[in-house]
Amino acid sequence: MAFLIVLAALCFLMLAAYRGHSVILFAPLAALGAVLLTEPALVAPMFTGLFMDRMVGFLKLYFPVFMLGALFGKLIELSGFSKAIVAATIGLVGRSRAILSIVLVCALLTYGGVSLFVVVFAVYPFAAELFRASDIPKRLIPGTIALGAFTFTMDSLPGTPQIQNIIPTAFFGTNTWAAPWLGALGAAFILLAGLAYLESRRRKAAHAGEGYGGDLVNEPAPFDHGKLVHPLIALLPLVLVGVANKLLTDLIPRLYGSNAAFQPSVVGKSAPVVQEVGKVAAIWAVEGALLLGILCVLAFAWKPVALRFAEGSKAAVGGALLASMNTASEYGFGAVIAALPGFKLVADALHAIPNPLVNEAVTVTVLAGITGSASGGLGIALGAMSDTFIANAHAAGIPLEVFHRVAAMASGGMDTLPHNGAVITLLAVTGLTHRQSYRDIFAVTVIKTLAVFAVIATYALTGLV
Repeated sequence: MAFLIVLAALCFLMLAAYRGHSVILFAPLAALGAVLLTEPALVAPMFTGLFMDRMVGFLKLYFPVFMLGALFGKLIELSGFSKAIVAATIGLVGRSRAILSIVLVCALLTYGGVSLFVVVFAVYPFAAELFRASDIPKRLIPGTIALGAFTFTMDSLPGTPQIQNIIPTAFFGTNTWAAPWLGALGAAFILLAGLAYLESRRRKAAHAGEGYGGDLVNEPAPFDHGKLVHPLIALLPLVLVGVANKLLTDLIPRLYGSNAAFQPSVVGKSAPVVQEVGKVAAIWAVEGALLLGILCVLAFAWKPVALRFAEGSKAAVGGALLASMNTASEYGFGAVIAALPGFKLVADALHAIPNPLVNEAVTVTVLAGITGSASGGLGIALGAMSDTFIANAHAAGIPLEVFHRVAAMASGGMDTLPHNGAVITLLAVTGLTHRQSYRDIFAVTVIKTLAVFAVIATYALTGLV
């Protein structure tokens, strides 16, 4: 019965998200409903002492990353840099390779620190124009954008500033460059397999005489080919974020040591504040890198940005608040579910998987799939079981960097099920439905999931990190 209660709570939240309801509202309802059916007297204590505590703890660590990332992406858009990057990539790769062009643009933007939600809005108009000019079915656009923005640059490539690559740092004491060779190999696997799949779909459609399509909705206006900034200038903020992230990752621990302490200047006695630098160094590095990227955009595109900064920054902050609160609510939900007797049955079943890396991968990707969120599922899994993963790593002699990379990649595996927020946003922006385009998104999801196990096999065979 305890397991059925946990399963019912998870299914209820998944159904609510699939129907478009707010996770911020329904995550606590689902969690507290499970508590009510298990131990009614604990509803209020668990809400205040566990759900809210974990939710606020997540926001304390990660909201600045969400906010700075959203603002950076918005400035890249307002400055016209995103248009310049898209135009340059298309010119370099060629309009005949429309799918490759869009995948590379999405990858460049997400690896440069632009939120994947922002990438969807920024790239869709160019993808529509390219696919229309090449007479490629519009229904393939969501799968193409998903491959470029939701996969290898989100959590596989070392150093990516996306939240899925940052969350494990607080649990494993690693940094965003963990297991660089495994991450790079996993990224190559996803990119090549994904492109092969999408190209096969394009060829099949061409053979059947299917073109871009008619009677479509949300068709963007034709791309304005006005004067654009030089692509090297447009790329500079993205490169700066990547380089600064790496430099700050190495520099911050040397500057602060293992701990940083200070005495608050208040009347009366107060205990000193002690911050364990190792747990937040990677987060500080990403925040500092994004700040430098924002300053770089302002330095090169002050006039176009200043004209719409007030409106744009409000939209960015609003988006960051919504995204971070969604994830934090799922994190609180996971903490409550993990405290229930039914979750112990799930944990015990997962413990039966003998290989510690496979155990971690299955745990993370299952929870990410159930919640429909890579960051949410990752936060739930690591929040509940990171101590177990760390103990398994030490017992097996596996570096925690490998656990970091496997956890990050697994979070982006089955997270893109139909109720995933990014999937729903992508389909809404492109004016397509699950029936028309989800097949290709799911195929990319399967490739992404397989890549995690390919990375695990590579480590087992070679010991490569």
